[in-house]
Amino acid sequence: MQLLKELCEAPGIPGREQAIINIMKRELKKNTDKVYVDEMGNVIGFKKGEAKKPLKVMIAGHMDEIGFIVSHIDKDGFIRFNPRGGHIPRTLVSQRVKIYGKKTLIGVVEGSPFFLAPPDARKKIPELKDLFIDTGLKEKKLKKIINIGDIIVLDRNFIEQGDICIAKAFDDRIACYIILETMKRLGKVNADIYAVGTSQEEVGIRGAFTSAKNLNPDFGIAVDITGSFDIPGVSEHEQVTKLGEGVAIKINDSCSISNHGIVEFMKKLAKKNKIKFQMEILPFGGTDAGAMQRSGKGPVCTLSIPTRYGHSPSEMVHKKDVEATIELLIKFIEECEKCKLEF
Repeated sequence: MQLLKELCEAPGIPGREQAIINIMKRELKKNTDKVYVDEMGNVIGFKKGEAKKPLKVMIAGHMDEIGFIVSHIDKDGFIRFNPRGGHIPRTLVSQRVKIYGKKTLIGVVEGSPFFLAPPDARKKIPELKDLFIDTGLKEKKLKKIINIGDIIVLDRNFIEQGDICIAKAFDDRIACYIILETMKRLGKVNADIYAVGTSQEEVGIRGAFTSAKNLNPDFGIAVDITGSFDIPGVSEHEQVTKLGEGVAIKINDSCSISNHGIVEFMKKLAKKNKIKFQMEILPFGGTDAGAMQRSGKGPVCTLSIPTRYGHSPSEMVHKKDVEATIELLIKFIEECEKCKLEF
């Protein structure tokens, strides 16, 4: 879990993924034939297949996390910020953040004082525009360290607690970890494998569009988190997935429809190899599969890791779901030439 901890705690918002690029390059070099970074900031590790005419398989997980950039520093030293990615404002109040300027500063996200608000206003969920960051430093000193455009991420350590892990940025560093671990365990295979850490997914799956267009894979497999709403107050039919019940094979979300043949093949592989799995229909959101479907040859599927509290400072995953995802991804790569597309 040390590599997962490193991935989760490193900063990397859309368009500023360099810290994650460095980790992905370092690790992919150990288990692929060639590693390069394209003009969009996607990291691509290539492993040559053994077949005379190998299929191309692209496995993709995005490197970026939701975050902010500094947009204004007022005369009292309070920082205003712009979001990169979709945030849930109610999860941000009183949270610590790290601001990466000439040196790293810790700040606190706050809004109007709760105790001074009228009773009705206390029930209001704050909007991002109403929030600011307080470092405790005055304007003159702060501006020597922080500039407009500097990145801001949530300040959260990686925690292991039994079979549960809690951290910021499991979306989608857990996929980066799964892809790296898959390439580490993978032996000789028939297909050409392109292991891709994509950029700028949280602002419109941008990196996957360019990488899929250039690679044009026969199969595109995205790895990403999905909602695990198996908590009090949520009806069973709305839970999407359950923590600890295995890898989720996506049927569809709002950005992609998985090829039916790939879905059925994934199910067959999981049953054959006794890999715990569950089916996923996500009524919102999307993954890199949406971009691969539009920019490559089209056949895609997503393997999802059930995650509680996504897009919050404390996302939660189950180790057994992570392991099941790795196992199924390896089996698909090993036997992908047997997969028949269905429509």
